[in-house]
Amino acid sequence: MSEPIVSIVDVVKEYQLGATVVPALRGVSLDVHRGEFISIAGPSGSGKTTLLNLIGCVDVATRGTVRVVGQDTAALSERELTRLRLETIGFIFQSFNLVGVLSVFQNVEFPLLLQGKLRGHERRARVMTLLEQVGLAEHARHRPNELSGGQRQRVAVARALVGSPQIVLADEPTANLDSVTGERIIDLMKEMNQRDGTTFIFSTHDAKVMAHADAIVRLADGKIIARELAGGAVAASGGH
Repeated sequence: MSEPIVSIVDVVKEYQLGATVVPALRGVSLDVHRGEFISIAGPSGSGKTTLLNLIGCVDVATRGTVRVVGQDTAALSERELTRLRLETIGFIFQSFNLVGVLSVFQNVEFPLLLQGKLRGHERRARVMTLLEQVGLAEHARHRPNELSGGQRQRVAVARALVGSPQIVLADEPTANLDSVTGERIIDLMKEMNQRDGTTFIFSTHDAKVMAHADAIVRLADGKIIARELAGGAVAASGGH
């Protein structure tokens, strides 16, 4: 078995609230292999978003090791972390995190500008292909505030996918969508997973989303309580 694309070992994450220490993750270990399509499931407050934030290098563990594409994230400089996020990870946030003053096209193009690898016409072609795939090509010039919640979520998905990341992290990607649009987004993610071998890790409450996953990692009170293969078989929580 090849080295996991994400490896989490005995990770503890605690938040300080005044004099109180609040544990978000309590000794989590998880391996994710390249090309997996994994759902992290659990009730609110179970640690799903915290886990995604640690993998996405937008937060750091209190204790334990988080390795992404073979790199120990705690050992990386801020510049190296920024580069890892930009070139390796696509993040779909529950709150969209779109830039209000930019058009839909510019929001999706933004990661490509930061990467600095494509010429103008190549960027334009890539952005428009993604906007067509999410059904928003005709809204390219609109601003986020002119779109519905579902449309904004689709812009966020296109932005996460435009840089051809190795890993896509999605925090409740269908939470703000009607069921038809939600299905369409999941189908797009699954298609990219199968075509390009992109690894997807997403948190969800949505049983329909879980049904598409290769495996479901169940969290409760900051701990992994099970890792189930699609169809309900249980695998060891540390990996395959």
